[in-house]
Amino acid sequence: MAWFALYLLSLLWATAGTSTQTRSSCSVPSAQEPLVNGIQVLMENSVTSSAYPNPSILIAMNLAGAYNLKAQKLLTYQLMSSDTNDLTIGQLGLTIMALTSSCRDPGDKVSILQRQMENWAPSSPNAEASAFYGPSLAILALCQKNSEATLPIAVRFAKTLLANSSPFNVDTGAVATLALTCMYNKIPVGSEEGYRSLFGQVLKDIVEKISMKIKDNGIIGDIYSTGLAMQALSVTPEPPKKEWNCKKTMDMILNEIKQGKFHNPMSIAQILPSLKGKTYLDVPQVTCSPDHEVQPTLPSNPGPGPTSASNITVIYTINNQLRGVELLFNETINVSVKSGSVLLVVLEEAQRKNPTFKFETTMTSWGLVVSSINNIAENVNHKTYWQFLSGVTPLNEGVADYIPFNHEHITANFTQY
Repeated sequence: MAWFALYLLSLLWATAGTSTQTRSSCSVPSAQEPLVNGIQVLMENSVTSSAYPNPSILIAMNLAGAYNLKAQKLLTYQLMSSDTNDLTIGQLGLTIMALTSSCRDPGDKVSILQRQMENWAPSSPNAEASAFYGPSLAILALCQKNSEATLPIAVRFAKTLLANSSPFNVDTGAVATLALTCMYNKIPVGSEEGYRSLFGQVLKDIVEKISMKIKDNGIIGDIYSTGLAMQALSVTPEPPKKEWNCKKTMDMILNEIKQGKFHNPMSIAQILPSLKGKTYLDVPQVTCSPDHEVQPTLPSNPGPGPTSASNITVIYTINNQLRGVELLFNETINVSVKSGSVLLVVLEEAQRKNPTFKFETTMTSWGLVVSSINNIAENVNHKTYWQFLSGVTPLNEGVADYIPFNHEHITANFTQY
């Protein structure tokens, strides 16, 4: 009968949490639905063959129900073809969830992520909160594929989070809540009670911190972190002491949409699931139409490749003049990239030509953010960060991997806020 016991245990792992998952949500009034549909169309129209394939956008499309099926198929195909060597663990986690929501088999991407997370550890005991964002996405993706195999990783991650005392970050807290809620909901009946107690303790701590970021107008953190926070608060098994007024948050977000605050595709991808009554925990339950499962047809006679005229020369300067920072510098380099490339391409080309322009990125809810240049890293405690400018105009605080790029003069300043 040992085989039957093992079968029953595996069945419990597969089904646990489906009846215990809690939800607290509010809906968009029918009169406001065209407003939400409008930003969804805007997000979907950002998907092109030359754009960076963004898994967050595909997840949002699939959870909401895509309008632009051509864009949906194209993005699915691009992500299926992505090279895992080029992805951070957070990007890989998002890619797995995006393919899962498209009813596609992620293949060896799951086992690769599993190995990476088995070896993951924060850079220091009190690493900045943003360092936990990517791993949270990874655990969420792995939990949805095989929660039993993910348990040891999630336990170690939860203990690390509990011991961390760096300043709280709403985006990271929200994704960690989703990841650990997935694990909490899938602990099988009769398993070690310590797992439930650990996950519950960490969830309670994180959710309380999220609730402390709820403003009087309903916004949680800022308008762009509110979408992930809404997902977290709607599913957590450990609700905060301070009751969350979901309707107030929803009304405020809809008002911000009216004012045109959500025009960036990534910001739309973060808020859209909540506006449609969905969360990342719904990814495995997405149903796909037969048409969605058809691989997109690539053009049989592709047009000519880009000519040298389609390239632009970018004058790229890195500058650090902050007192108290050991290494002061002001260096400039010229790089040639295709017009319409993302900022990341410029940085990679500069780094290839000159090691002084070496840079590092951190995974955030907005994508990859530049966190270090020439071995000078941002520091939350010192309130320092890298700001990118085109002339005097800031470029989305260093988000590098999805913003189309057509600027000829770029400066990265190490600065304080």
